[in-house]
Amino acid sequence: MRKFFYNRTLLVAIALGLFAALIIAGQRYFVESNNNRVDLAVDFKDIADLAEHEGLELDDVLAQAKDAGITSLAIYDSKLEDLTRAGKIFALAGSEILSNYQSGTLTNELWRQTIEFDLIAPNRVYIIAGKLDSYDDTKEALIQRLGTERVKIFAVGGIEVLEVKAKFGDLMKMPLALPHDEMNIARAAGFTIIARPSNFTKCTAENVQFVFGRLENYPISAVVFDGPEILGASNFLDLTANNMTQRKLTFGVIEHFTQLKFYPQLGMEYLARRVGLENVARLYAIPKDEQPKLEMSTAVNRWSTTDRERNIRINLLRTYGKPENDSTLMETNMKYFRAVREVLERDGFTFGKAGTFDGYYPNVILRALVIIGVCAAGVLYLSLISRRLNRNPKFQLQLFAVIAVAAAIPILMGAGGKVRVLAAFMSANIFPALAIIWQLDLLRVIQFKIRLRNRAARLKENLSTLQLVWISAFALLVTGMLSLTGAAYLSGSLSDVSYFLEFEIFRGIKLTFVLPLVLVAIAFLQRFNVVDEVRKNVPALQQIRELLDKSVSVKALLALMVVALAFVVLIARSGHTSGMPVSGAEIKIRALLEQLFYARPRSKEIFFGHPAFMLAFAAFLKRFPKSICFALVMAGTVGQSSMVETFAHMRTPILMSFMRGLDGLIPGAIIGAALIVAIQICLNQLKKE
Repeated sequence: MRKFFYNRTLLVAIALGLFAALIIAGQRYFVESNNNRVDLAVDFKDIADLAEHEGLELDDVLAQAKDAGITSLAIYDSKLEDLTRAGKIFALAGSEILSNYQSGTLTNELWRQTIEFDLIAPNRVYIIAGKLDSYDDTKEALIQRLGTERVKIFAVGGIEVLEVKAKFGDLMKMPLALPHDEMNIARAAGFTIIARPSNFTKCTAENVQFVFGRLENYPISAVVFDGPEILGASNFLDLTANNMTQRKLTFGVIEHFTQLKFYPQLGMEYLARRVGLENVARLYAIPKDEQPKLEMSTAVNRWSTTDRERNIRINLLRTYGKPENDSTLMETNMKYFRAVREVLERDGFTFGKAGTFDGYYPNVILRALVIIGVCAAGVLYLSLISRRLNRNPKFQLQLFAVIAVAAAIPILMGAGGKVRVLAAFMSANIFPALAIIWQLDLLRVIQFKIRLRNRAARLKENLSTLQLVWISAFALLVTGMLSLTGAAYLSGSLSDVSYFLEFEIFRGIKLTFVLPLVLVAIAFLQRFNVVDEVRKNVPALQQIRELLDKSVSVKALLALMVVALAFVVLIARSGHTSGMPVSGAEIKIRALLEQLFYARPRSKEIFFGHPAFMLAFAAFLKRFPKSICFALVMAGTVGQSSMVETFAHMRTPILMSFMRGLDGLIPGAIIGAALIVAIQICLNQLKKE
């Protein structure tokens, strides 16, 4: 047997890198643990609509919402259509006023006087006060939005009137400014405020100062800009950043409905880095068109998953529009608010102003050691698939030195962003492959010693089912722990606050399900002959040529098509977004797993990868054909690579990613054990027949 040697110097470099990666992982854990405060928010307008629907006083509904756990109210720029509907101001198109006057239906004396004094033009909009404070807010906002040349003021009978040059429909929907009356009500009721201002057309410095002037003396928990642009975009973002920094305001960024990165807003990333990522919090809201379709229990569990797994710290809850059975709409929504708070309390969260991360960036020396360890792993893998390189340890070290120095220098200089991304990608692919390869080499040694002592037949006959199960389960556990070395390296390569907040993301998620299979397949073929087991040490390329030259039966072709289809499904179902829907049965299984485990294990691990790995180990020990062993090893590799790929979602806390991988090993081993027992029973039955 030609043995592959593991270069000890490379192993030492990997061990040092792992030590540095574990230090970074520990620091990351504490940074994430300290960020556990959630802001439970609801739109002020939703609460006002709820009060109106139920015929209740707004103050009473606000008090009940606060008792149910709501901490903040989101307040948006007012609009003329809402102010008019509420009777706070009255806005009419000039053409409508003139038409009503001519038809004799205009009874309001003020409007009649404006016409008689020839003050009404058909292509203007006219506004008078319903409530004086709302009128003053509106006047100030319109002047900021449109300028004094488009907003004129005149008086009729001692009543002030605004004349606005604008299209009536567009003006009614135009965002104006944060309304003082709503902010006063929120403050008086004991809530903090999530300000949702909109940007201006051709925003000026005066516009920016106007918005922040509105926020003075109010308890602002966060500023989350509304619409496709950040206030000040794109010429006055620095002024916006300075105002937020001076006032120590938290910048809320809205998670995209695909749950990947953010709702696109012009200037968002620039502003986030200007105010400092330690002052940024992620906001999530269940989409408006989706919430009515969700049962309340499902929505509540969604919030638990959202905050635990995606670092969301501003929960913008929407109210339900229909009551549950035997409940009023008020009772339904208060029950919902209360249930969300209770489940988050059970998860260990506290409530108040949204928590933010410390400005965490690991020590460059630790990071450099991690990068060097990845380089060592890459060279080690090459030495384990090339017999020529494996026999030349001196060249291995020379190659390692060149790559390590080239990769470490940018990191030590405080740069190397692309180096880190490449290192993370290599970690996700190489370490699961190395873990499998080490087990393959171990099995080769075991089989060689068995043949040497002429014990193969006796082992095949006398190895009990129980022994087969525990040996395979132990091998799965050891391999899983070795694969998680790659997870530590991946985390150590990328860990910093920009990845925790998802301003930066891991690249190549889908490829991490393909490349480990290729890496392991090459190593397997370098060790075993799947075409003709009689001949030993046949190079991988020669085996592939011989395999391609073989005639294929229809039965084998159909089997190959099934495998290819399964592979397509695997890739389509992987990554941040899925190209294939999840079945109803799987949704129920996922919900059950959510309840049973700290973090829901991945289906591809517990139902496919881990059981296949145990079957592969058992197949080797029972001396099954190498073609069967090869197929099972490929399937087992999926489970190992999936464990590591979990850590590529850097927004998910490291403890949860670790527990997800660990929780997947347990049920996967149980299913694998059951399959081994079932196969053994079938084989024994066939022997009897």
